[in-house]
Amino acid sequence: MARMFFDDADDPIDIRYDNVFKAVFTRSDPISQGALSRLVSALIGRDMTIVTITANEPPIDNIRDRQIRFDISCRTETGELVNVEMSLNPAPFEPVRLEYYAGRLFTGQAIRGTNFDYDDLKEAYQITILATERFFPDEEFFHTFEYYDPVKCVTLNGRSRIITLELSKLDRVVEKPTEVMSPKEYWGIFFRYLTDKSKRRKINEIMTQEEGIAMASEVLMTVSRDEIERARLESEFKNRLDLLSMQTYAKRQVQKEAREEMRQEMRQEMIKLLESGKTLEEILAEVRSKE
Repeated sequence: MARMFFDDADDPIDIRYDNVFKAVFTRSDPISQGALSRLVSALIGRDMTIVTITANEPPIDNIRDRQIRFDISCRTETGELVNVEMSLNPAPFEPVRLEYYAGRLFTGQAIRGTNFDYDDLKEAYQITILATERFFPDEEFFHTFEYYDPVKCVTLNGRSRIITLELSKLDRVVEKPTEVMSPKEYWGIFFRYLTDKSKRRKINEIMTQEEGIAMASEVLMTVSRDEIERARLESEFKNRLDLLSMQTYAKRQVQKEAREEMRQEMRQEMIKLLESGKTLEEILAEVRSKE
């Protein structure tokens, strides 16, 4: 039976870590699969049942099986293709990245042969939960993007969609009464405030309203209580942050050295000009001509 509340002693791992996210939603058991189906249904806006996970590796029963970052790519019982991912530290180019993978998801369908035509293409959804950054200028945390004419405001009625949740925009939403929240808001609040003990009552209220969140919480606490697995997940996350930090440090060092090299070259050039016997006005004119 799905877990229906967190008590004060519970210490769940942050589900925004992508390795924890995939551990919760890709297990080969009815609770995990049910949670994924309810999540996808809430974000797309209609009931959908996930029947297969078509990621680059099989669904996991043991979280040790997952060592690399991947998207949860899955198919519904009616054939729609859905790609779901949690992005804790999204890059500045995230929006164009989403467009690229949405295109790949849609065009990757096989319709060659005499028994197929374009009308056999199924709907494709690229869903990304952006955990820490703001990418769009408004205050709306949920967006669905599709092809349309921006001048005439006419949609193409295409079959591919990009869906985003910006968790950083939920500060006002969390203050709403639970009974007036939408399923999208339930999931957003769950992801954003799960580990915030000051919001624990709100999370428990949400679990009574959304069965999928109760299911996800049940799986999450199973993972969180396993001390070996918890330590491994947190170590994996720490190692990734260390790697990102090292890459950023190396990039800044290269930039610093390049700036210093440029200053040295400018200094040597200035010394040569001063030693040439030219007047200050002549030196300044020559410097400007090289800019």
